[in-house]
Amino acid sequence: MLQQQLRGTGVALVTPFKANEDIDWNALEKLINHVIEGGVDYVVTLGTTGETPTLTADEKLDLIKFTFEKVSKRVPVVVGIGDYCTKDVIKRLEKCPLDDAAAILSVAPYYSKPTQEGIFQHYKAIAAAAPKPIILYNVPGRTGRNMTAETTLRLAHEVENIVAMKEASGDMAQCMHIIKNKPADFVVVSGDDVLAMPQIACGMEGLISVAANYFAKEMSQMVKAALENDYATAQKLHYKLLEGFDLMFAENNPAGVKYFLATDGIVENYFRLPIVAATPALQQQITHYVQGFK
Repeated sequence: MLQQQLRGTGVALVTPFKANEDIDWNALEKLINHVIEGGVDYVVTLGTTGETPTLTADEKLDLIKFTFEKVSKRVPVVVGIGDYCTKDVIKRLEKCPLDDAAAILSVAPYYSKPTQEGIFQHYKAIAAAAPKPIILYNVPGRTGRNMTAETTLRLAHEVENIVAMKEASGDMAQCMHIIKNKPADFVVVSGDDVLAMPQIACGMEGLISVAANYFAKEMSQMVKAALENDYATAQKLHYKLLEGFDLMFAENNPAGVKYFLATDGIVENYFRLPIVAATPALQQQITHYVQGFK
């Protein structure tokens, strides 16, 4: 059942803020409804796109509870819980309200740059403590250390509670080695909007998307078409969105996607430092693109 829940389009939700940097709960409810009505298959709360490093422990708990409440079982919810300290991850797993979570997305340890054995032991320890299945998350551009195909496959084959992976290394050869050699029931999804279509063609089963915060309908349609081997439709949507991907990630995530959302009044264009708003020049480009897209 979980394999089917993770197949398709997931969206890593942004965290809307007000001008005073408080969480904008009304905007978050609006965003949740926007993406579900747009056709996404599941939502992810407390991902990097949600500016999670700037949130307090209490805010993280409130965001989990609020997301469950407003999603109201319309789609599955995945909760992001990861850190560079294994003990801290385990403590958070014990404290977070996870009864309604489909799975836990846990980023590879960052900053400390552990060895591959260190990464393996980190995930093995948190999987043993986790009350829900674990989705590995490899994003070396943020963590400073790539989780190799060999480490991923070792975890997939040896650790029972590790059931899936979000792969955002951008290394297509590495992705193919994982897909080729993974257990049959281990789910691999893309973590790169711009690479999702070709990665699904290689055998990935969907995408956890940033762009789907704004382009919920188009991303969901593209991923669905690719999974159904309708690449004529998938390619058309991919190339329609390609410039949007470039603009969305030109300076920073979530600065780009939040400005996209602000153009439609879904969230306001506010952040917590060290994230700052997109430059006026990029905002102008995004506004022009959005006007032409519609």
